[in-house]
Amino acid sequence: YNIHQIDECCWMKGAWPVRAHAVGGRHVRGSSVDQNFDSYSVEYTFADGTKLWFNGRHINNCHNEFASYAHGTKGSAIVSTSAHTPGKVRLFSGQNITRQSMLWAFPQPEPNPYQTEWDDLMDAIRNDKPYNEVERGAIASMVTSMGRLAAHSGQVVEYDEMLNHDHEFAPNVDQCTLDGPAPLLADASGVYPVPMPGEKGLREY
Repeated sequence: YNIHQIDECCWMKGAWPVRAHAVGGRHVRGSSVDQNFDSYSVEYTFADGTKLWFNGRHINNCHNEFASYAHGTKGSAIVSTSAHTPGKVRLFSGQNITRQSMLWAFPQPEPNPYQTEWDDLMDAIRNDKPYNEVERGAIASMVTSMGRLAAHSGQVVEYDEMLNHDHEFAPNVDQCTLDGPAPLLADASGVYPVPMPGEKGLREY
């Protein structure tokens, strides 16, 4: 759920958050039988006290913005806009992001990031250089899930708790077969269990 915004902000910070607390809800899911929340708001905290606030919703006919911003003591920045590309990265002298306060802008046109990642991989293969982003991808996924678990459980979730959590999203998935039962079953009404914050501790359902 919006992993890319969270990942790019942690990348810019050069660190992963140590905890998260969050809220979320099913405002307009109606009779949908799925388990999803349609909105999340997560506060991530880094070891030095820096905060990362994430807000996201999947609700039709609402204001739509796919972007990341940074604010510091000496100014602000656009981390990315337009769903990452073109990012239109810019620095500003104050907290108001306006043309008048802009200090710097990434030169246009920007390189295509989806081509650049392939260029990096192929260069590593051709020149026998190490290139492996599996660990970063796994941690980014875990940190995103940490925010989700904080919203679904209603608890503050620590990074180390996520690393050592015994919750299984798909219990006994290693034993699944094509003709066997699903890891998670609907109830008699055909509805799957949904997260109920405050009721199940650090478990989603």
